[in-house]
Amino acid sequence: MPHPSGPPSLAAVAGVLLAAGRSTRLGHPKQLAALWGEPLVRHAARALAAGGLSHLLAVVPPGEVGERVRAALADLPFAFAVNPEPERGMAGSFRAAVAALPAGVAGAHFALADMPRLTGEAHARLLAAFRETGAPLVLAEYGEPGGDAVLAPPHLFRADLLAALRELPDADHGPRLLLRQWAGQAVRVRLPAPLLADVDTPGDLARLEEEGPAGERA
Repeated sequence: MPHPSGPPSLAAVAGVLLAAGRSTRLGHPKQLAALWGEPLVRHAARALAAGGLSHLLAVVPPGEVGERVRAALADLPFAFAVNPEPERGMAGSFRAAVAALPAGVAGAHFALADMPRLTGEAHARLLAAFRETGAPLVLAEYGEPGGDAVLAPPHLFRADLLAALRELPDADHGPRLLLRQWAGQAVRVRLPAPLLADVDTPGDLARLEEEGPAGERA
C-alpha cells in the first residue's frame, strides 16, 4: 500500500479494534465479559471512537460470539471484519483488518479489546504525534515520567507499512518483527501506567471490577 500523497495532517487515519481473541485463559469470550456494568469490548470501542480516528473497524470472530460483539457495539460507528480462524493467532486479525481498510488512508491505529482503561485522549495523543511527524510507527509506552516504560498497544502504522501486516505468519503473535525493524524511526508516546491494565484471567477481571476505571481501590 503506497504512502498517501499530501501531509499526514490532512489524511484520514483508520482506527482498528482487534476483538477476535479466543480468551483461552479466561475460559469464556472476554470481549463479552461484564465489567463496570457493560461488556468489556465496549470500553475499548468507546475510547477508540473518541480518539479522533476515521473509518472505525472492529475485527471479530466468526459465528455467535462475533454476532454478539457486533450487537454490543451496534450503537457505535464501527464497520466489521471477520477473522475466520482466530485460533491461528492474532496475525489473522491484522490481515483481516488491512484487507477491509478503505483505500487512501494515511495509516491505521490498532487497539486491543481487552484494555478497558484506555481513553479517547490516549488514542488522540498517538494520532497527534503521527500528524506532527509522519513517522512510520507511533508506539504507546506506559510508565511514569523519567522511569522505566513498557511498550504495549495501541500502535499506529503508516500506510506504507500496512502491506507487511498482511504477510504476518500465523505463528507470530502480532507484528513484533515489524516493530523491531522500524523501532529506530518510531515515535513513542508515554502514557500513564494505570492505562496498561488488561484482562487475561478471571483474577484480572475481578481486580479491575474492584479497582474501577481509575485504578483506585474503593
